[in-house]
Amino acid sequence: MPSTIKVEIKRQANPNAPATTEKFEVPYRPGMNITSLLGEIALNPVDVTGKPTTPVTYDSNCLEEICGSCAMLINGKATMACSALVDKLTGPNKDQTITLAPLSKFPIVRDLSVDRSVLFENLKKVQAWVPIDGTYDLGPGPRQFPQIQEQRYPLSNCISCCCCMEVCPQFNDVTNFIGAATIAQTKLFNLDPAGAVLKEERLRALTGDGGIAECSFAQNCVMTCPKGLPLTEAISDMGRDVFVQKVKDLFAR
Repeated sequence: MPSTIKVEIKRQANPNAPATTEKFEVPYRPGMNITSLLGEIALNPVDVTGKPTTPVTYDSNCLEEICGSCAMLINGKATMACSALVDKLTGPNKDQTITLAPLSKFPIVRDLSVDRSVLFENLKKVQAWVPIDGTYDLGPGPRQFPQIQEQRYPLSNCISCCCCMEVCPQFNDVTNFIGAATIAQTKLFNLDPAGAVLKEERLRALTGDGGIAECSFAQNCVMTCPKGLPLTEAISDMGRDVFVQKVKDLFAR
């Protein structure tokens, strides 16, 4: 078994600084994930030549693929660092270098940390919440059929990691595409008996610039989603509902 793991990390001190690449060798332990590998570098921030450097900046929180904050490019693929095991990334002989880089479609904060606030701005556009006013007891919520619960539960597992947006060819500065995650959350809240009061407003938000019409149905999103959300199904369903809403609005003029 190897005594060390080779890792190459793309770094950037701030949004305006030039990007550089640093190489490290980290002591190997069975069962390591990328988060623990970065922790080893933080304990001894010295590059492969023995030159002292700074600990690598990255985002993490739950360490169990729930918070979605540790998404990055690992060996060129959008992946969660907490569930990416070193043993599966170094090749059969454990001699391949692991490469780490920040998600490429989001503004850099520092090193592997990026600003993913665009997702949350998009969720605001479609009002991805249940509108309940007041703090008083409103009584039990409306009942949901088990069939609706089964449709909603997978969509509720979204962890806002933005992997689906990273791999989407349509998510860029030209199209301003709202992204698969936001479309899926639109379906989630439109299926909610209490949230459906905003259904028409949500669908209209998907008709404009960067809306659902920008989707080219490349299906990269559903292949990359770490939680296995039925993203293409959600996009298809919302595409149908958006079309029906546009027809209704046309005849309501």
